[in-house]
Amino acid sequence: MSATPVRSDNPAALALAVRHRFRLAETLPWLLALAFYFAFPRYLGFGTELLITVLFAISLDLALGYAGIVTLGHAAFFGAGAYTVGMLAKHEIWTEPVSGLFIAAAVAGAVGFASGLVLLRTTGLTLLMLTLCTMGLLEEIANMAAEVTGGFDGLDSLPIKPLFGIFEFNPLYPYTQYLYVLGVLLVCFIFVRTLVYSPYGHSLTGMRENTLRMHAVGAPVRMRLIVCYTISAAIAGVAGALWAQANAYVNLSVLGLDRAATVLIVLVLGGYGRLYGGIIGAVAYMVLAHFLSKAYPTAWQLGLGLLLVAIALFARGGILGMVDNLTRPYKERKAQ
Repeated sequence: MSATPVRSDNPAALALAVRHRFRLAETLPWLLALAFYFAFPRYLGFGTELLITVLFAISLDLALGYAGIVTLGHAAFFGAGAYTVGMLAKHEIWTEPVSGLFIAAAVAGAVGFASGLVLLRTTGLTLLMLTLCTMGLLEEIANMAAEVTGGFDGLDSLPIKPLFGIFEFNPLYPYTQYLYVLGVLLVCFIFVRTLVYSPYGHSLTGMRENTLRMHAVGAPVRMRLIVCYTISAAIAGVAGALWAQANAYVNLSVLGLDRAATVLIVLVLGGYGRLYGGIIGAVAYMVLAHFLSKAYPTAWQLGLGLLLVAIALFARGGILGMVDNLTRPYKERKAQ
């Protein structure tokens, strides 16, 4: 029996039916990232940091933007992944980079699952504060276990093996790090894209919009939120592991409030729940922070603050939301 075709006179239904399809324009960010490698070899360290920030933002977007899980402690999972790789490498237990990502993802995912079982019983401000407390708890544990984690000084000169036994990780010339992080980011992005456009991803959006209605139709809301939180934590752990491998260093900053707040600002700038909002927001934040810190070393955060105020007042959906508002008349005329 053939599937019922979507009527072309229903723009909303048509948009839902085709939104999962790959579009040629989606290759543009990846082509630009590859072009950056050849065009700006002196800025590959900055580029590597940018790509890691994008991956971290995508992990948070999955939990916050799609499932509606409000969190201010997502750096807990970033730090869990970073410290997993750092401790294993520093104590010469495991130094292979690719398999190290899987180990970091497993540890961060386990932390996300264990904390999600408790935290996701709550909502709103209570959930926000509990996620922040979880991050602070892990930071204090890392600080107190100085014999293993390095404490306040962290773990430096991590002996990471060459990628595939061939390509060396050189902090001064991060050619390998950039392409390595870009490849991992692409794989994770494809996974998240597939997930959010799947029936499971649609159910997450339904829970974000109306939890009571999803309960009414029989959806296992809490378990699906826990699964989403675990997956999000695992991807954040991969981002943290990449940060530790790329810098051959890990310290308490990976578990700090600054990192958690930064990734939240990135999503606000780009637009959360938009898939590409993390990419746009990370580029906007990192580029602006780079140039503003050069122009105004003592007051560069003022410029970012003013931009955030403007986004909050005039572009509630972030940069992507603003673009949608500007192009909506054209799309409506085309649909007629």
